[in-house]
Amino acid sequence: MKRYLTLSIKAVSTFAFLAAGGAKLAGAEMMVQTFDAVGLGQWLRYVTGAVEIGGVILLWVPGLIGFGAGLLTATMTGAVLAHFLVLGPSAVPALVLGTLSAYIAWTNREDIPVFGTALSA
Repeated sequence: MKRYLTLSIKAVSTFAFLAAGGAKLAGAEMMVQTFDAVGLGQWLRYVTGAVEIGGVILLWVPGLIGFGAGLLTATMTGAVLAHFLVLGPSAVPALVLGTLSAYIAWTNREDIPVFGTALSA
């Protein structure tokens, strides 16, 4: 049962991060405006989109699942902070996606070098 839950969470996360990362890389107006409001430049939009797409790819590579989920979790942590400190409105989507990716990272923590090393010692 846990296997199917984790697989379902990976699938939902994949679709959500592909949509968000694709919108960032494609220059969707809403994404351009959001990153303008953050004030660090549009380069961050490209980096964030690339990390999201790359993280999704890693979610499906055996041995790198936890690492990819960790990247996505870190990205969503930044998104939540951006909402709380600069953007305002709602950090709920970033919180939900961050929680889902953190779950995937935790269930595959042996794929994350820092945790994998600590657990094997």
